[in-house]
Amino acid sequence: MTDRDVLETADEFHARVMAATDDEGRLAVAVEEMPGWDIFPFELDSLRIKPLQPLADEEPARRGEDPSECWCAAEELPGRIADNILWSNERWLVTLDQHMRLPFTCNLMPREHCDLTTVPDHLTAEMGQLVVALSAAIEELPSVGRMQLAKYGDGGAHLHLFFFGRPDRMLQLRGSPLLDWEENLPTVPLEVLRANAAFVSAQLQERVGGTGPSWE
Repeated sequence: MTDRDVLETADEFHARVMAATDDEGRLAVAVEEMPGWDIFPFELDSLRIKPLQPLADEEPARRGEDPSECWCAAEELPGRIADNILWSNERWLVTLDQHMRLPFTCNLMPREHCDLTTVPDHLTAEMGQLVVALSAAIEELPSVGRMQLAKYGDGGAHLHLFFFGRPDRMLQLRGSPLLDWEENLPTVPLEVLRANAAFVSAQLQERVGGTGPSWE
């Protein structure tokens, strides 16, 4: 098991973030990120709510709506998944998100094709067990204060639950604004992310079995 003493602390994470600020302690706004999305609700120059657009004719199709075209139907897992598996068993995968700028972000996904509303009965109990075990493991990270859980599913039809580790003692990042802050934080070094992932994986293996990171 990875020793907690070698993992990045909350102070170290905060120091890296502070190093990216200006003389007033402010992070630069990452205008190329969420503020540039069509779903961002505020106009940057005034922070007024944008006028609502007319209703779309229909919801857009998501990746994997046809199970035969989903990543889970391929003979081999795509690299974006296979290269980032931090824990797995015969039924579930947990993948590390290397692009998020929080101390830790991962996805829990079943190997079998389903969405949250169609999780088969033989997976529901284990899903609940994994949500609890993974949440507890993430909150053991010294740089994490709380774990936030999310399910969106607007882009992909295959179930993927998001686990976000909110930086410890950075209270401005509490609650739903966490992801607004996240895109303006400095990038977390890959070695830090993988060390945190190894720790979380070891906690999971001890509690529910399974195997560890694909990159080891």
